Amino acid sequence: MLLLAITVVLAGGVVTAALDAPAEPAPSAMLSLSAVDDRIAIAHRGGDALDASELSVRVRVDGEPLDRQPPVPFFSAAGFHPGPTGAFNAASADRWRVGGTASFRVAGTNDPTLEPGRTVTVEVAVDGRPVATLETVVEPA
Repeated sequence: MLLLAITVVLAGGVVTAALDAPAEPAPSAMLSLSAVDDRIAIAHRGGDALDASELSVRVRVDGEPLDRQPPVPFFSAAGFHPGPTGAFNAASADRWRVGGTASFRVAGTNDPTLEPGRTVTVEVAVDGRPVATLETVVEPA
């Protein structure tokens, strides 16, 4: 009976330790953001390669989220002009590596609109794990 009790306690400890184990850390990458007219571009400046199929991007303009967020990777989506570039394009390579730039254009039908002087904040995540929060001011074309 004592042996059974010890086994149950040890098994419970192993399960608890396994459930409390930290999740895999997010990749580490240095990214930079630019916004010119309706185009948002992000350059991969250093760090880990990012899995393009697991990317997510969330955009805010002056603190307000876009009504339609970019479903990266994509080719054509409501609220965006077709043909994003780099890792944001569905036909891109699997890995977004140092030196690569990815961009998309926000359509005028998406709200709030990108206009010169407005502040754009972009959050980039891989498989739900935050990689970077970037901010810039929209420049005129």
